[in-house]
Amino acid sequence: MEEKEVAPIQDMIYEIRDQKVMLDSDLARLYGTELRSLNQAVKRNVKRFPSDFMFQLTEHEWVNLRSHFVISSLIHGGRRYMPYVFTEQGIAMLSSVINSERAIEVNINIMRAFVRLRHLVYSQVDTNEQIAELRKLLLLYIEKNDKRVNDIIIALNNLIEKPKETRILGFHA
Repeated sequence: MEEKEVAPIQDMIYEIRDQKVMLDSDLARLYGTELRSLNQAVKRNVKRFPSDFMFQLTEHEWVNLRSHFVISSLIHGGRRYMPYVFTEQGIAMLSSVINSERAIEVNINIMRAFVRLRHLVYSQVDTNEQIAELRKLLLLYIEKNDKRVNDIIIALNNLIEKPKETRILGFHA
């Protein structure tokens, strides 16, 4: 799997219960294994997957995920049970349970996708802070220069007013 394949993996990372996770069915497809085989491997090694590594979706979460992200019912439909999702740590643990060259390669790319997402989140925070700082500077500039603009408008208004009548001194022709 090449670097360019990391982007589609990012599209398979969802946020559920304030955690970035991937569905068991997406992982099985990426690993080139049957979903049943992936879940059997996990069940045989259940001690490796505490609740912060893997958890099962509730029916409400599953319905919400399917409707919100328009997940294909062909890929993810017809399940007898609610899907399991794996956090980044759970996916790393999967590489020790599913021992194949493809699983190792896929895990490396998944870890890269998680790192890229984290980087995007952190860079967005910096960007938001920069935008907020620019906004403050702009407001200060407007506040400072607003008086100057107001003074210019007053001066223009004074020029537009009728000139005061002046008395002519001297000879009239």
